[in-house]
Amino acid sequence: MLRIDRLSVEMGEFSLQDISLNVDKGDYFVVLGVSGAGKSLLLETIAGIVRPSGGCIFLNEEDITHKKIQSRGVGLVYQDHALFPHLSVAGNIAYSLKGRYPERKASGQITLQLAERMSIQHLLHRKPGTLSGGERQRVALARTLALNPSVLLLDEPLASLDVQMKKDLRRLLRKINQDGMTILHVTHDYEEAITLGQKVAVLNEGKIIQAGSITEVFQHPRHTFTASFIGIKNFYSAQLLPPDTLAPNGLSRVKVSPEISFLMEDQGFSGEGFIILGAEDIILSHSRPDTSARNNFHGTIQEISRGIKGFEVCIDIGVPVHAVITQDALTDLQLREGNEIWVSFKASALRSIAG
Repeated sequence: MLRIDRLSVEMGEFSLQDISLNVDKGDYFVVLGVSGAGKSLLLETIAGIVRPSGGCIFLNEEDITHKKIQSRGVGLVYQDHALFPHLSVAGNIAYSLKGRYPERKASGQITLQLAERMSIQHLLHRKPGTLSGGERQRVALARTLALNPSVLLLDEPLASLDVQMKKDLRRLLRKINQDGMTILHVTHDYEEAITLGQKVAVLNEGKIIQAGSITEVFQHPRHTFTASFIGIKNFYSAQLLPPDTLAPNGLSRVKVSPEISFLMEDQGFSGEGFIILGAEDIILSHSRPDTSARNNFHGTIQEISRGIKGFEVCIDIGVPVHAVITQDALTDLQLREGNEIWVSFKASALRSIAG
C-alpha cells in the first residue's frame, strides 16, 4: 500500500534520516513522537509539500516520490484544519470537488453525503469561525475525503480538543478506518496510539527507533527513549464481562486474557477497549494480603531492573504486570528473579481509556 523506503529530508538544521515504513491497506498506523521529532515534516513529505533529499515513497507500488501534490492519491488534514474562513462549511467541502464534478448538482450531492458522514449536515451554511474545534476538524476531514484519497494523513487531529470532543472524534476516525480507509496518524499522545492504532512507529530526533504492533512496541520497548516516553507499561486490551460475573456492586469485571480478569470501578466502560494500571499503585507481598484491594494475584518475578523512580519489578500473573518499588522495599522483601510473589492493587487504580 504505502511504502516509505530510506526516506531522508533536510530542513535547515533538522533532518529526517533513513525513514522506512510499511503501511498496509486498511491499516490504522500511528507515528508517535514528542514535539519537534519530525512527525509533521514526514507527513508533508509524503503529501508532496516538501521534497526529500533521498529515498523513495511508493503508493500501491507506484513511485510517487516526485509526483505533483494533486496526483499523489493522499489527503492531508492539518492540526489547525486550514479551512477557508470566507467559505461556508459547504463551500469548504465542495472546494475539493472542483474540476472533478463540474455539475453543481452532483457536487452538492457529494458534499451533503460527506457532511452526513461527518455528522455536520446541520452546519453546511455556517462559516468556520463560528464552529467549535471538533466541528472544524470534521469539516477538514470531509473536505479531504472529498478527494477520495488512498491514504488519509492526520497531523495531531485530536490536539486542543476537550475530553468529550476527543472521544467523539476518536469514534469517528475509527469508523472511517473500519469503512476501509487507510490512515497514517501522527501524535505525541500515547493514549491516542493505544486507542486508535493497530501499528505504531516511534519517531525521535528524525529517526524511527522502533516500529511494530501496539502490544510489541508498548510492552517490549527496545529503546530507552521509547520506555521513558511511554512512561507506563501496564496497559491491557480489555473486554467487559456480563454484570452477573461475580462483580460486587459498583465494580465491573474486565477480561484481560483468557484466564485473567480484573475488578475496576464503574467508569462507563462498555464492550471492548483498553485499561491502564499505574506501576506505583501495585503492592507486592510474600503472602496473600489482608487488605481492601480487590485485585490479588499470585505470580513469578521475571525481571528486576533499576528505573528512574526506583526499581521496576516485572511479574507474570498470566499477563505481565510492572510494579515500581523503592530500594528499601526491594531489600525488605528480599526480592529475586524467579521468586513467587503476591500482586495486589485496588479497583480504583485501573483507568479506562476506551474510545
